[in-house]
Amino acid sequence: MSWLGLEGRTAVVTGAGGGIGQAVSAALAAEGVRVVLLDRDIARAEDLATALGGAAVALRCELTEPEQLAEAAARVEAEGGADILVNSAAILRPGTLDTLAEADWSAMLAVNLTGSLAASQAFGRGMLARGRGSIVHIASIAASQPQPASGAYSASKAALAMLSRQLAYEWGPRGVRSNCVSPGLVMTPMSAAFYADPEVRAKRESMVPLRRIATPEDVADVTLFLASDRASYITGQEMVVDGGLSQSLMGLVPRPGYA
Repeated sequence: MSWLGLEGRTAVVTGAGGGIGQAVSAALAAEGVRVVLLDRDIARAEDLATALGGAAVALRCELTEPEQLAEAAARVEAEGGADILVNSAAILRPGTLDTLAEADWSAMLAVNLTGSLAASQAFGRGMLARGRGSIVHIASIAASQPQPASGAYSASKAALAMLSRQLAYEWGPRGVRSNCVSPGLVMTPMSAAFYADPEVRAKRESMVPLRRIATPEDVADVTLFLASDRASYITGQEMVVDGGLSQSLMGLVPRPGYA
């Protein structure tokens, strides 16, 4: 038995085919968890399920399609229900706010925020009925540090962090915990273009006190802890996984006599 004690549980991961979603799913499966992989790209989810073996099942699910989400939730509930939900699905449509199209703004909110609420409702109802469960939302340090030229991304992640806190307050008395993990700079398929230039990567690394870009596994480790009973008295919290980047603001301010 592992230290986390997650064996035999069922977890649902949205956006399971993405970089962080894949890492979280693999880490859960390694702990003996049955993982339900939700992704709008079913081929990507099925490839991951194959790689994880019998510990995973892939379901096509677009969070903005209520019928697909309801079908996925009904199937999971018929097989015993979810003990853990990880809301990892997210999209990015970059653009400055003076030119951002309303359609792009709405699309990001629909997936990053409303999709997380919809998944929490769909799989949380069973948790509430059983009086136990853990939900972990993947937010971002962009929730508290405005990220320029990223459209609605910062706003959607800030709202997601508050959604997590509100769920914790409303559902805590009924045995369901809600927390969020806020990664900093992470190497994922969605961010890979930012690191194509070695000079850009080196500059980014130099800004992080731990001097490296995070891996999806760094985020997965914290997610599993929050999902487990080792965090049974933690709810409504945001755990920042950024190598200290968000603590570096004052280091950018010139100070006489200090190099």
